[in-house]
Amino acid sequence: QVQLVESGGGLVQPGRSLRLSCAASGSAASESTFSAYYMAWYRQIPGKQRELVAGIGRLGGTNYADSVKDRFTISRDNAKNTVYLQMNSLKPDDTAVYYCYANSYDRPTEITWGQGTRVTVSS
Repeated sequence: QVQLVESGGGLVQPGRSLRLSCAASGSAASESTFSAYYMAWYRQIPGKQRELVAGIGRLGGTNYADSVKDRFTISRDNAKNTVYLQMNSLKPDDTAVYYCYANSYDRPTEITWGQGTRVTVSS
């Protein structure tokens, strides 16, 4: 099973950009096995359910929440075992803890979460 570590969160003004990174490590995190994971970013506001922000499949197909379409871009670098979330035109409503998520295609019950990175959008 992979372990996930997020980075890149912080405080940013509305309208600015931020890029989150999620690095996978562990005995299963070689390039060939990392590519066998569906990767996604979720976010959670205190008192609310965790929600899907964006996901990316092994062949690069992506899906986004309506609230972030045309502003956020998810990408992956299988050689670096890393998934990214480029966030542009940030709004105060984007303030949340962002979590990296991995789901194995070969073992569908294997789900891994990162520890989360906080993003605060405020002037």
